[in-house]
Amino acid sequence: MLWLRYPNQQILSSRNLRHSERNGTMEEQYSPKKLEAKSQQYWVENKCFEVDKDDSKEKYYCLAMFPYPSGKLHMGHVRNYTITDVITRYQRMLGKNVLQPMGWDAFGLPAENAATNHNTAPAKWTDENIAYMKQQLNSLGFGYDWSRELATCKPDYYRWEQWFFTRLYEKGMVYKKMATVNWDPIDQTVLANEQVVDGRGWRSGALVERKEIPQWFIKITDYADELLNDLEQLDEWPEQVKQMQRNWIGKSRGITMNFALKQPLADVADSFDVYTTRPDTIQGVTYVSLAAEHPIALKLAEDNAALASFIAECKKQSVSEADMSVMEKKGMDTGLKALHPITGAEVSIWIANYVLMDYGSGAVMAVPAHDQRDYEFAKTYGLPITQVIKPANDEPIDLATSAFTEKGILVNSGAFDGMDFETAFEAISRELASSDKGETTTNYRLRDWGVSRQRYWGTPIPILNLPEGGEIAVPADRLPILLPTDVVMDGVNSPIKSDLQWRKTEYNGQPAEHETDTFDTFMESSWYYARFTCKDVDNMMLDSDQANYWLPVDQYVGGIEHAILHLLYARFFHKLMRDEGLLNSDEPFKRLLCQGMVLAETYYRELDNGGKRWFAPTDVDVVRDDKGRIVSATLKSDGEPVIAGGVTKMSKSKNNGIDPQQAVDKYGADTVRLFTMFAAPPEQTLEWSDSAVEGSNRFIKRVWRLVHAHTQQPAVSLDIAKLNDKQQALRRKTHQTIQKVGDDYGRRQTFNTAIAATMELVNETNKLKEDGEQNSAVIREALEAITLLLSPITPHLCHELWSALGHDGAAIDALWPSVDESALVQSSIQLIVQVNGKLRAKLKVSAEADKEQLEAAALADQGVQKFLEEKTVRKIIVIPGKLVNIVAN
Repeated sequence: MLWLRYPNQQILSSRNLRHSERNGTMEEQYSPKKLEAKSQQYWVENKCFEVDKDDSKEKYYCLAMFPYPSGKLHMGHVRNYTITDVITRYQRMLGKNVLQPMGWDAFGLPAENAATNHNTAPAKWTDENIAYMKQQLNSLGFGYDWSRELATCKPDYYRWEQWFFTRLYEKGMVYKKMATVNWDPIDQTVLANEQVVDGRGWRSGALVERKEIPQWFIKITDYADELLNDLEQLDEWPEQVKQMQRNWIGKSRGITMNFALKQPLADVADSFDVYTTRPDTIQGVTYVSLAAEHPIALKLAEDNAALASFIAECKKQSVSEADMSVMEKKGMDTGLKALHPITGAEVSIWIANYVLMDYGSGAVMAVPAHDQRDYEFAKTYGLPITQVIKPANDEPIDLATSAFTEKGILVNSGAFDGMDFETAFEAISRELASSDKGETTTNYRLRDWGVSRQRYWGTPIPILNLPEGGEIAVPADRLPILLPTDVVMDGVNSPIKSDLQWRKTEYNGQPAEHETDTFDTFMESSWYYARFTCKDVDNMMLDSDQANYWLPVDQYVGGIEHAILHLLYARFFHKLMRDEGLLNSDEPFKRLLCQGMVLAETYYRELDNGGKRWFAPTDVDVVRDDKGRIVSATLKSDGEPVIAGGVTKMSKSKNNGIDPQQAVDKYGADTVRLFTMFAAPPEQTLEWSDSAVEGSNRFIKRVWRLVHAHTQQPAVSLDIAKLNDKQQALRRKTHQTIQKVGDDYGRRQTFNTAIAATMELVNETNKLKEDGEQNSAVIREALEAITLLLSPITPHLCHELWSALGHDGAAIDALWPSVDESALVQSSIQLIVQVNGKLRAKLKVSAEADKEQLEAAALADQGVQKFLEEKTVRKIIVIPGKLVNIVAN
């Protein structure tokens, strides 16, 4: 039977409940607005989701990536947070001590821009947005421990970030240096390479410049090996995400070699280093390329206006790998010559736009026969292309069309001819080392984390600049360095850079100035998950006792767009906190789920200027054929046609976002939650469909009607010994479904299949009529199971149904139903019998029958025998438990 478990160990069964015990009469009509308000009020009044450290229970920490308070939730938020809430509620039903907190990633440039546009201050704008979005989250029934709420823009949070930075500074993990950065001249801030799209700032659209400014860095490269190696611990992360991090860290083994200048450059260099992972191609070097920011290039540009102009042009181009691989290769010959480190031959030195100062030494040994970028450059400028590698299988290659970039056998390489890659690597390494012109080195693509930003709305960097030069960390007793919030935004200058009074301070009685750069907002999002664990702690960054109880996060949910930067920085920050003694685990997130995007139809009209005007799907009337294809689409306001632009990610630019609040107001939160979980597996894209949302609403109403009809019947105790075949079949289906749905929620995290299985159980339950004592008993058991199985997804509905089914305790406190193994045992099965592939009989046989018994039962059936008259049985095919096919002629 279905045993219903409670935290207080009280055990009830369906046979022990009477309808007289129900907590009120169930209304006939499903009214989501009323019952959702009722259940949410119950959860708040009883502090259902507030938890504390409890060593007597297994802990479970479930977390969604916290939102930026933009003002309104979008459907991406709803999907992310519904997935997390479903996992949270299921784990709670397993009897665990479950933490699900929520907060706000509240600093950042968008708030500055929005505040400027709305003629207000970022703090006020942010606080108002937080209040509205919190209301939206609550309307969807998410079970958050709001007692732990945090906002990264509040001093009680960023104070400890400042404190931690000063600790890193004192340990030598932080430094300041001049750095070439991507500079957005409109937003007046530094951009990461990933924030530069087609050479323009991702928000402003301005052409990005390469600019050299002082920047603060944290030495993430000190942890490169650990960050790389510890990915092997993360066996519950998607492999795609781990591979993206491996590629970003980019560990490689190569050789650093020295090219001497034929004629030294006064006061700059008499040689330069080159790093390569392909030393096997060294005999194919026909020129060398330097980055525009290389010291040799900058020195030459002092007396060469054309070169200076070219370097300035290079500073404006995108430096993302994707853009650089396809852009036109440009360069200038410096007129200088370098000496090949093995042959001593002279090779020309060029400045090239496809070489970055950030990787290796900012110099590349160009082997155009075996590197596609070098090949394109050489073709453009008519430089020599010399083959030194051939395919290992001697297949012909065509260097007239492209470079041959695979590893193979060395040719035209003197003493190294005939060697494969590994042999040549070691031989060339020895040759260079013996002449003191090179050595084997390990290199990383990863660069130290630049945390400086030149905008206002962020955590002030806790550094004092001293008048005689240099700087010192702000002493702990002077923290936090408060960010002023009563400011006027002009859209250009940072208020703290303009405010001389804020900047001025003193240190040891001498004048000093506060650093006016603020932290990159990735700083705040790199440790918020840990701060959530420390309830009522205001005198330290982390309470190690609480942090070590809850961490690591057992389940983290968020978009794959955060696979590299946020997740890598959070992993790094966690290791820094561990090494500071604040916590004792190596990794912050045990299991990671990356949900797919939410898609919707788009509609537009073409404008005279060639642009497009996009219309919201809710403003368009659509006619579809019987296969769901769009036949016509017209704008509701004028009845004129619009063009269907296909399905794409919900976005403001395409005006195809669906307001979650409108959907909640129309259908109820549970319908939105059910649709979101049922429409697609969590890691795949989800397409918004009004008809599918309506379908989810109909299913909820169907469950409501089933339970309502059942509550009109007298209560009956379940007597397993009296059950007939149909009743046993429904019980079996009930417990099979409990078993499957538990696996879908827990191990597989395929919530759509969990819902589909529950829908099947609803269908089977509906087939059995309430016209017999044991019919009613097994229906009740099924309905209780359905209520509990749906509870993580439609918690408001199930809160009401659980009460209607006669339970004094709330559904939120009911534990996951146990599977009655005896109910899964099937004493008989239906056997399909075919003759030459055509159905001829359906037989009831013992589930234990072996192959010979099944054959005998099929051949003995009178209905089958008449199709075998005057025929010879040639073959009998048996699929145990399902089918017998008799082949005869």
